[in-house]
Amino acid sequence: MNNALHITIGNKNYSSWSMRGWLAVKHSGLKYEEYQLPIFTSEFDQKITTISPTRLVPALKHGDAVVWDSLAIIDYCARLTPQKYWWPDANAAYGHARSISAEMHSGFQSIRTQMPMNLRKKWRGLAIKNNVADEIKRIQTIWTECKERSGQDGQFLFGHFSAADIMYAPIASRFHTYGIEVNDVSQQYITSILSHEHVKYWVEQAKTEDMVIEQHEVPKETKVIG
Repeated sequence: MNNALHITIGNKNYSSWSMRGWLAVKHSGLKYEEYQLPIFTSEFDQKITTISPTRLVPALKHGDAVVWDSLAIIDYCARLTPQKYWWPDANAAYGHARSISAEMHSGFQSIRTQMPMNLRKKWRGLAIKNNVADEIKRIQTIWTECKERSGQDGQFLFGHFSAADIMYAPIASRFHTYGIEVNDVSQQYITSILSHEHVKYWVEQAKTEDMVIEQHEVPKETKVIG
């Protein structure tokens, strides 16, 4: 029996949820096999039904187990490798980390819609309006509170690289892509998370892809998000 984890992902340049699931598998340190299905293609439509019951990526297979949600993949990998740092031990910090991860999992719809992940591009001088600006402010508050309460002993939200950082890494990449001006704490965090070895590897791989998904590309003439 092959005991490796099998992770199915979409395009590394565009698929933020795939990035989260993949980072969890990578962080586990376990042997894994990676299978990529380019999203919005006939190949994806033909094959995804046999991989994920929701027809979405990422999806993880491990023996008889199938796990098809990024946060669930994080928890599954944490169960397999409890010796790794996934969540802080103290009750208050644990509750905080879980809450902000759940908030990312279910929230920030304006950013998802108006600022799709695109690791190959950079835009500057965009005007940010409406709900997008409110969500950017909320994320900066989250990062600042995490660092002040529990992150003083390391570069990441709760000190060491954790599940919370896996959930927020794609957002940090979006802030970098769209040239979002942030406070000093947030900028330091963005620099730290984008410098993490696993995140850097994903970004490097994304930049080698040549597929273009038009709905994830902001036209050059666009000056406003939101």
